[in-house]
This record gives sequence, structure tokens and C-alpha cells, in this order.
Amino acid sequence: MGAPEPFEGFRNSSAPAPAGGRRSQRATRRLPRRAAVGRRSFTSTLRSLEELVDAGAQVSVHVVDLDSHVHVLSGDDHVTMPVAGLGVVPLLIEVAAGFESGELDPLEIVDRTAVDAVESSGLWRNLHAPALPLEDLAVLAATAGDPIAVNALLHRVGHDRVRQRIESLGLRRTALLDRFRDQRGPDDAPQVAVGSARELAGLFSALVNSQVVDAAVSAQVSEWLSLNQDLSLVAASTGLDPFSHDHDAHGLLFINKTGRDRGVRAEAGVLAGPRAGIAYSLIVCFDDLSITHRLRAHDAFRVLGVELMEYTH
Repeated sequence: MGAPEPFEGFRNSSAPAPAGGRRSQRATRRLPRRAAVGRRSFTSTLRSLEELVDAGAQVSVHVVDLDSHVHVLSGDDHVTMPVAGLGVVPLLIEVAAGFESGELDPLEIVDRTAVDAVESSGLWRNLHAPALPLEDLAVLAATAGDPIAVNALLHRVGHDRVRQRIESLGLRRTALLDRFRDQRGPDDAPQVAVGSARELAGLFSALVNSQVVDAAVSAQVSEWLSLNQDLSLVAASTGLDPFSHDHDAHGLLFINKTGRDRGVRAEAGVLAGPRAGIAYSLIVCFDDLSITHRLRAHDAFRVLGVELMEYTH
């Protein structure tokens, strides 16, 4: 039997370990690729998520094997939740599709003053360059979640095209609702973006399998996301260099995108190692009342990261 369900809404779908007397013989040699999937579980992740739920957080998680498409771990993965900057991925897909079709020129210059300033975060606001090409803005959006770069891309492409792209990808619980803002008023969308863990994990799986729009678009978006420098949540357990991890010396393939807002932490990505490859998504919404609440949420992401590493290695 697999690990028992710690609480309703989450399940551990890892296959049971094989029975028999050959375990000690196999332990003396390195298991081949994909061989040890049944021996790896996510019991620590489930325990950590249970603690979050007991503390009042809302949690959604989905992990799928890239080869077998088995749902290794899932819990409330159909629920639509705020995902903050993680919702930028469909915008990057639309931008890459525009580059590929010729509708957008990667070298088209966009002036920073074309969109409202965002002073709360970002790199571009600290740079002297008053204008950048669209392709550089896509890199800033993917690597640093730069809000002004995201807003400039969204202004250039338009909400309608992003919404149509999301629909064409078959995403029913994912939406980019609004641009980044320093303050949200009563007439603004309450969130930048929403999504479900199942859809977002599936989107990343499709990206690395060259199934998003076409192979060229999938490769371009994956390349941008492979440069992401936020490795502080799930990716903290990978040991990767935040500033140079697109060609890892130990053969790790990793792409991800995170989302952060007050009381929101979200991450989706792909991790592939010598034994297996997985796509994952974890979304946590919590009362950010103290640093303890925040660190508890962050710890859950890192626990998932450890068990993802065990699964892929």
C-alpha cells in the first residue's frame, strides 16, 4: 500500500515498493533510470502540507511524471487560487508565439514611460536604460519577474491576445487578470493572476515536451524560464546556482517560475535527473501575520524540493 492519506484532499499516488527478497541485491548497485520510482514517496511533503492546512492555509499541489504521466502527488489541484507572478507564463508564451510568427519584432524598442511605474520591486526601475527591446523585456520577466517589464509586454500584446492564448492551450482555471500595481483599488482585479496546480504543472510538462504552440515556441519559453533566478522555494533543495543553472554540471534539467504576493507563494516547474523527470506545481495561500507564518509556508516548498530530488535521483 502507498502512504496513508494524512488528510482529506491530498493523496500520495506513488506506487508501492516491490515485494520479494531481491531488495538487498539491488541496494548494492546503482538503480537504472526510472527503476526506483516505487521506492520514493512524498510522506514528508504531505506531513508538511497537513501542518499548513491545520494552521489555516489553503494548499494546492500537483506532481506528474514526465514519462509515464502518472499523477505522483495531488491535492486540491483543481482549485483556482491566486498565483501572482507565476501567471506571467502564458504572457511569455504569447510573446514567443508572436516572435515566431513575425507578428512581433524581438528588437522592437519599448519605452519605460509607456506604462505606469511600479516602485515596489523589479530591476528595470533601477537601470538607466529608458527603453529596451521586447526580447530583453521577456528575459527580465522570466528571470526576475520584473513588474514593469511584464506590464510593458502586456501593454504591447494586450489582454485579449493573452486570454485567447490561454483558451487555445485548454486552460480553464488559469487567467492573467491584471498588470502589476503598487496599490490595488476597489475597481482593480483583486489578483494579478489565478491558476490551478494541475493546469500549471501540465503546462510546464507540455513546454518541455515541445507541445505548447509548437516546438520553437516551447523551446523559447523554456529557455527564458531556465534563466529564472528565484531558486528560493522548491528549487532551494536542488543546490543549483541561481545565476547559472541552465547547463548544470551534474545533469539536472530545471526550469521554473515563482509567484509571490502578500500571503501567496506559488511555484511551478520541471525537474529532471538521471532516474526520472517530473513537472510540479505548489500553491500556498496563508495569513502572512508573522515571519513564522511565512517561514512555515517556505519550508513546505523546500520539503517538496527535497522529495522531488529523491524522486528524480
